[in-house]
Formats: sequence, structure tokens, C-alpha cells
Amino acid sequence: MTETITRMSKTHPAGSLENNELLARCVAACLECAQACTACADACLSEEMVADLRSCIRGDLDCADVCGTTARVLSRRTGYDAATTRSVLEACAQACRSCGEECASHGDMHEHCKVCAEVCRRCEEACRELLAVL
Repeated sequence: MTETITRMSKTHPAGSLENNELLARCVAACLECAQACTACADACLSEEMVADLRSCIRGDLDCADVCGTTARVLSRRTGYDAATTRSVLEACAQACRSCGEECASHGDMHEHCKVCAEVCRRCEEACRELLAVL
């Protein structure tokens, strides 16, 4: 996936970006996280103790939405607004941190939560790495 994102970025009429690889890794991490969080929320809904997982489900769905939005914002370069990009990356990192912590608290009982927590941590890291160079 990262290769395709990098290739697409390089085809932009404005040319390749200095941080193209970091950008591609972040977009891929956001897309992976959005999928993992959506799947985790769905798996939580199938658990017998679903009422105990309400916060986890809510965090999963919020994180999935923020990650998907972040991937789309990062994929658009025309009319680039650095302040908006930084704000979206910061929000994504925070959503991933919150969701990852909540999922980790259920990771011993639910493997899907454990996997989701790991993916959230990777996405948070990718967002922070990109923020550091913007």
C-alpha cells in the first residue's frame, strides 16, 4: 500500500515532496488503523459482554473516522494548508492514543482489542513522525 501511495504522490503535477516516504507511511498507517478500529468495534459488538465494551466501541469508531479523514487530508496537496494538516495530524495522534489505551485495557480478554491497540500505537507514531518534519 505504501508503494502505491508514494507512486501516486510522485505523479502530482507539483512534483515529489521532500518527505514523500514519511507522508506515504502516515497515510498507510491511517488507513490501516481506520480498518482495524472498524473491525474491532464490530468484534466488540459480537462479544457477550458488549455493554462493558461501550467505551471501547465508541473510541474505535471515533478513531476510525479521524484516521480516515487524516488519510484523505494528507492525500490532497492542491491548496495545501499547513495549519490544518498539523491540526488533523495532532487530532489523529490523540485519537489513536486514546483508542489504543482503551483497547489495550481489554487486550488480555479480547485478541481483536490487542491487535487494534498495536495498530493505534503505530499510527500515532507515524503521525508524530510526520508532524516533526512539517
